[in-house]
Amino acid sequence: MAIEWRPNAQIETLRERARLLSKVRAFFSQRDVLEVETPVLGQGGSTDVHLVSLATQARTDKGQRRLWLQTSPEFHMKRLVAAGSGPIFQLARSFRDGEVGSRHNIEFTMLEWYRPGLSLGELIDETATLVATLLPAFAGPVVHYRYRELFHTCLAVDPFTTSLDKLRALAAERGRMPTGALVDEGRDTCLDLLMSMVIEPTLGQNELSVVTDYPASQAALARRHQDVDGEWVASRFELYLSGIELANGYHELTDATEQRTRFSDDNAERRRLGLPVVDVDERLLAALEHGMPECAGVALGIDRLIQLALGKARLEDVLTFSTPNC
Repeated sequence: MAIEWRPNAQIETLRERARLLSKVRAFFSQRDVLEVETPVLGQGGSTDVHLVSLATQARTDKGQRRLWLQTSPEFHMKRLVAAGSGPIFQLARSFRDGEVGSRHNIEFTMLEWYRPGLSLGELIDETATLVATLLPAFAGPVVHYRYRELFHTCLAVDPFTTSLDKLRALAAERGRMPTGALVDEGRDTCLDLLMSMVIEPTLGQNELSVVTDYPASQAALARRHQDVDGEWVASRFELYLSGIELANGYHELTDATEQRTRFSDDNAERRRLGLPVVDVDERLLAALEHGMPECAGVALGIDRLIQLALGKARLEDVLTFSTPNC
């Protein structure tokens, strides 16, 4: 059996990829945003129950240590912001186990940037401007949606008040799963399934769709605030184009105590679900305790954006070597 050694992407595609990455760097250079590089390995991984971090055993001067391949450069970049870096961006190699498909690869490139002093609304505007810069043929509007309104419109349910049993049944029905298949799943898992299966495909059609006011339980490393209905929601947004999630941005949480609690809660949920516990990044928490300025930050899947820009069917078509072919 012949071993496939050729790259996934055509050479001309790689030239176009390089051109688009140059435009990204020019975009941030014009705005005086510093490009940085941070380690691929870290002392902690992502505790998010929906992400699977990869770890390795490394020999260090302190003996064998478990180090984590970063699911994004977020922890290290926030430490830089806390150290006084000012606005920064990075094109970072990131890793998420099990994520393989037409829009996923276990190893991928994340464009991430942090803007001390910018509001979440200002960061949304900047993100939309970057997308328009890389996709000049796209001339659609930027349209904002509240998470709650999308569920009302697309599914006739309220994500905040509908019973968990009803959400489980609806998610199983829309996912064509057997009745009771989601009996052990929590509210956020059911909402995520409904979002991905029903709502996401409708977003970003001839427009850039911006979704805000996610449930507070989905805040991750973002702040929380009360929305116009008095509900506690996450201070975050997601941006969609052609049914594809491109970016996820936060008004960043700077409270070390609250962040430690969230990490602990995540690991407790991991234990409940039978998932491995992930080491908490104590250096990030120390940086937050030192003090991180008010900041908005966003992570954008640059491979997906390049895929859209070049009209490619699969993510692997814009990668030199996809994970199965590496």
